[in-house]
Amino acid sequence: GFLDCPCPAMALKSTIFRATLAVSDLDRGYFAEHNLTLARHPSETDERMMIRVLAFALNADERLDFGRGISTEDEPALWRKDDTGRILQWIEVGLPDERLLRRAAGRADEVIVLTYGGRVVDIWWQKDAATLGKLTNLRVLAIAQEDSKALAALAARSMVLTCTIQDGQIWFSAGETTLSLSLRAIHPAP
Repeated sequence: GFLDCPCPAMALKSTIFRATLAVSDLDRGYFAEHNLTLARHPSETDERMMIRVLAFALNADERLDFGRGISTEDEPALWRKDDTGRILQWIEVGLPDERLLRRAAGRADEVIVLTYGGRVVDIWWQKDAATLGKLTNLRVLAIAQEDSKALAALAARSMVLTCTIQDGQIWFSAGETTLSLSLRAIHPAP
């Protein structure tokens, strides 16, 4: 019966999603197309996965890579390293643990957090603002709840996405749908 099964949860495999992402970042002068392979952990929501794609688009670079994911403590959602292995950017999504962010700030030139979830974001930040506010290489941005939900609705096993960034405004498209997204800076305070 069911009880004989060696831990059924362990058998769950990541689901592979593929995305072609065209980025036109007029603010950074960066224009490129990226073919992304996303392994979505069973515990990861479409919302979190699409926030990872957005984080990639916002920081797009040929050296930017996805970390091993949600179950790996010592790797971020995304990171960019130079030829020597030095971590230039450590990018987290969601509401990461304060200790993890302090460690990341010690290991990377820049740490970026893209948070989502509505009111919980401000509660999360208030809890550790005194400590995290001292990290000079930390940037925390929040995406509005309705924007992250709309982004989640675009998730598909195979995606063709376009992201255009101009004057801090973000347009994210899939098929007939174009979302206008804006990020709120939490730290450093605007």
